[in-house]
Amino acid sequence: MDSQTLPPTEQDALISLLDDTNATVRRALLSRFTQLGSAAVPFLQTIAQGSNRILARHATWFLEELKFSDPVAEFRGFIRAQNYDLEAGALLLARTADPQLDVAECGRELDAIAERCRALIVEPSSMREKCRVMNRVLFHEWGFHGNVEHYTDPHNSFIDQVLRRRTGIPISLSVVYLLVGERLGLSLEPVGLPGHFIVGCFTDDLPFFIDAFDRGVFRDADEIYELLRANNIIPKASDLAPTPVREVLCRSCRNLVNHYTAAGQPEQARVFAGFVEDFEATYERHARS
Repeated sequence: MDSQTLPPTEQDALISLLDDTNATVRRALLSRFTQLGSAAVPFLQTIAQGSNRILARHATWFLEELKFSDPVAEFRGFIRAQNYDLEAGALLLARTADPQLDVAECGRELDAIAERCRALIVEPSSMREKCRVMNRVLFHEWGFHGNVEHYTDPHNSFIDQVLRRRTGIPISLSVVYLLVGERLGLSLEPVGLPGHFIVGCFTDDLPFFIDAFDRGVFRDADEIYELLRANNIIPKASDLAPTPVREVLCRSCRNLVNHYTAAGQPEQARVFAGFVEDFEATYERHARS
């Protein structure tokens, strides 16, 4: 049986309940998908790779709970579908290393951080003031910090490990910052500098940037340019532009190729090199169309 053999009325009913987070509804859906067995996979995969990002995230959660999916194939499908949601992509990337990853627990941890920030934000507050609250919660209360001692440890690139160990590299810590900010309704953007990664806020008259690897220190454009020059990089205005989610995830995969290679794990490095190739080929096909 595939998704086409499910009666349209049941497909509609399942889709209407898919984003319901009520525990009873969740259990009922899991029970039904378990009854359907492998026949549930095409139905859920179609939604997971569809244009509705909220439903896609929930469909991915059910696939993970059911343990029916192949994490590597699933991430490749995500890449080729071009529905680039940062949270879904970060979780799918992490599952390629740990198929037993508890997606719901990752979500709960991010929710808890955001809820603590929300409790401390006093409105009206500027974006800088809200980001200062996020810095206090993330880097002081929760203790997130850059992993300077073991920078090339592959664990630094996987969101579940970053949330558990509270340490990571610039890009993964920036992803955590962005996902918490998203829960708070803040307009923040990933910014992939040459050799570094930060978070940008472009809503004020003058943009400012947050260095999550340096415990959330604020920097302006001139300070970023100075940092680049100090690393023998000639800065360009485009360096400070927001980075597409596609490139954030592809860059994480490039890091993992380098870090697994440095760790003497060539097989794992090849897996992530394959993801980089998929991202690049998908982008090229889309650009030509």
